[in-house]
Amino acid sequence: MPAFQQIVDPLGSLALGAGLAALPLILLFILLGVFRAKAWKAALASLALSIVLAVTFWRMPVGQALSATAEGAFYGFFPILWILINALWVYKLTTETRWFAVLGATIRSVSGDLRILTILIAFCFGALLEALAGFGAPVAITAGMLMAAGMKPLKSAAVSLLANTAPVAFGAMGSPVIALSGVTGIPLATVSSMAGRQTPFLALIVPLLLVFIVDGKRGVRQTWPAAVVGGVVFAIVQFLVSNFFTVELTDVLAGIAAIAAVLLLLRVWKPAQTMTSDGIPVAGEPEFIALSPDSGGASQRGGATTLSGGKDRGVARLTQPSHVAVGVPDGATRPAPREIWMAVAPYLVIIAVFSVSQIPAVKSWLTAAGGFSFSWPGLDVVGSNGKPVSSQIMRFDHLKATGTLLLISGLITLALYRIPVGAGVRIYLKTLSMLRWTILTVCSVLALSFVMNLSGETGTLGVALASAGGIFVLISPVLGWIGVALTGSDTSSNSLFGQLQVTAASHAGLSPVLMAATNSSAGVLGKMLSLQNLAVAAAAVGIEGLESTLFRRLLGWSLGLLALLTILVVLQTNVLAWMVP
Repeated sequence: MPAFQQIVDPLGSLALGAGLAALPLILLFILLGVFRAKAWKAALASLALSIVLAVTFWRMPVGQALSATAEGAFYGFFPILWILINALWVYKLTTETRWFAVLGATIRSVSGDLRILTILIAFCFGALLEALAGFGAPVAITAGMLMAAGMKPLKSAAVSLLANTAPVAFGAMGSPVIALSGVTGIPLATVSSMAGRQTPFLALIVPLLLVFIVDGKRGVRQTWPAAVVGGVVFAIVQFLVSNFFTVELTDVLAGIAAIAAVLLLLRVWKPAQTMTSDGIPVAGEPEFIALSPDSGGASQRGGATTLSGGKDRGVARLTQPSHVAVGVPDGATRPAPREIWMAVAPYLVIIAVFSVSQIPAVKSWLTAAGGFSFSWPGLDVVGSNGKPVSSQIMRFDHLKATGTLLLISGLITLALYRIPVGAGVRIYLKTLSMLRWTILTVCSVLALSFVMNLSGETGTLGVALASAGGIFVLISPVLGWIGVALTGSDTSSNSLFGQLQVTAASHAGLSPVLMAATNSSAGVLGKMLSLQNLAVAAAAVGIEGLESTLFRRLLGWSLGLLALLTILVVLQTNVLAWMVP
């Protein structure tokens, strides 16, 4: 098979070539943002267009274009979706039993203060859920838990969306940075280290913003010790684990450490006042209706009881998720110690399994027994510099893969919870069914990424953007932010723009490692504005149709945090260049 050499300027004009190369991305954004098409439909349409452009203008042989598509789809499933599927399965093993409710009751029994619960549930526990599942699950779960604790629906959704920022770059057991490493060829440890030197700064700020949203300046003044302790501990552990341990456990350990730190603080400190309810609803915002377990479907508001089929104006009818305890009173009884240990057992099992896998002897055996590299069949791609493109070499580690270790953790959890094997299989199939469109979307987006990267389309875009010179350092964070805001996934954004960031950085004289990691770190700030996550949050608290209200509430916070991160990235190109590995 003759080698295919990439072309940087297929039309004789770099500007026209870049515009042509951007068409698949533009189509993706228009279908998602304007026509609100399903993500999998938009991804497939953009993939088809990128294949046509690769063959027609970049002169990539049809066979190699199709082979690149297959490689991208395969990489989307293994290792990325293999992580998500098994992580979500472990989580579902808790929600399908009573142990998730026990965990929620444990957290709610710690404090009756909504501001403290916001830090514990939305920030700390949400980070733990992001580490295990990601893809909207933390937002849905924490929003429902906050609403059950007494927070108004709209505020619950907004708080949960904003909290779902700092952990996202390492969410779903490190899927975003794993994908970034795969499409750029930068070693995973290097990408992880750089991202771990950016996102912890967000963790320092986010808890303070959360209590400000819940209770304004008074909330910050009265609860800043808890916000600072939770943020600082999370940031430190996130940095240490991502740089010196293992990327997959970054948010697991950071989330658990932050929860433990806040709980220890509460033993010696309490806020001056306790905020036990969400106050009087502002004009135009639905009130919170606590459904009474004994009301037979009735709802209670201000001492009056209204049947759930009523027509009260301005009141949102809410359906609580089955796993959320409803109407939990302040100071709820804490479960027994044995039940608490059982509730956190899956997370402890995951930590233990991943820790054992990092023991040098075990790690070497797993690599030797189940790992190998191979050239993807049907591909022979040479870059414009005459060197083979690295992304056509596939590494397959089926034993030490994150998804496999999660599968082992799930099997241990299955035995620990005494769930019948048949029930475990049914839960697994249910998980697959729930993720069927996500699976198609991720595979399509990764296929699109590989076609654009291997055909040279991404290279053309990167060279064109590099013409901005040093100003590209300001463009880089915005690209990541836009990618996640439109696709709803940091993994997808990294797959689309990761190689583009590296190419542009190389031509602009900037650090490819810094710009690649920035795509992921800045991308997390766009997640709170993505249509998918807004819809998930609104549905979780029963305010479907108010997604635009949520968007307006969060836009300023998202842009403000993006500006702060951009300043950090600019400093890391010069004054703080020592932070770049």
